[in-house]
Amino acid sequence: MKITLEELRAWVAVVDSGSITAAAEQLEQTSSGISRALSRLESKLQTTLLHRTTRRLALTEEGLIFLEHARQILTSVEQAEEQIAQRREIPAGRLRVNAAAPFMLHVIVPLVDAFRRSYPLIQLELNTDDIVIDLLEQQTDIAIRIGELRDSTLRARMLGSSLTRLMASPAYLERNGTPTTVDALAEHQLIGFSASDTHNFWPVWQREGEFLQIKPTLSASSGETIRQLALAGQGIARLSDFVTREDRAAGRLIQVLEAETHVYRLPIHAVYYRNTTLSTRITCFLDFLRDQIAEQQLF
Repeated sequence: MKITLEELRAWVAVVDSGSITAAAEQLEQTSSGISRALSRLESKLQTTLLHRTTRRLALTEEGLIFLEHARQILTSVEQAEEQIAQRREIPAGRLRVNAAAPFMLHVIVPLVDAFRRSYPLIQLELNTDDIVIDLLEQQTDIAIRIGELRDSTLRARMLGSSLTRLMASPAYLERNGTPTTVDALAEHQLIGFSASDTHNFWPVWQREGEFLQIKPTLSASSGETIRQLALAGQGIARLSDFVTREDRAAGRLIQVLEAETHVYRLPIHAVYYRNTTLSTRITCFLDFLRDQIAEQQLF
């Protein structure tokens, strides 16, 4: 059997206070409970730590040796508890965040300066993947997931949802014309996703109640690559508002088939381990991100 912290505390309290009765009062336990703890400790160590008489307690040689180790263990535990308590008050430590490149570049990166000024002791590690990663395998604290969630083993916090639109550059539309009907898309260069057919459903109806599933003439695995291709005049793409907000404002990308486009919002969640409690560095990042998204209307 393993020695417990309760047994160590009882042992040190008895030595420091000079009696089992005084140790019991100090630890708010019964004298019999302290006595049993000492007996268990000696049994586990297979040695005598104290010589007990009616008037005094005397440490054996083994007791003197073990006392020093017990004090070191209890001091280390107290220091660890103190450091964790301080982290609850002042968030600190490494925070690993994973997101698809478009969300990382257009939402998180612009907020990094303000976050670091607010939480200077948190060391951000930002990683991008355009596929769904395993949080445990990648040692990730928070991952941003865009679209419907499928992994029920994770906890999630809703950050918002982003409209999707069909977008093209002015240069592309000048060369190829602007489609005026959904059927006209068949005559255009369509930029889609190579990794997931889910993102190749566009929010226009090919028939009543059924979104158009495109066959891309040009495809890429990353939403940011698709944005860059659209900016370069390579075709029409379905893009989320959080990616194109600045492009639309500057006229670099123009929405097509606006009247035919149905409201379709992609849900955006932050997911993390299904723990009973969250470290403060995770909580403060989630709160900061949610507040900034709402305040700046990033979606």
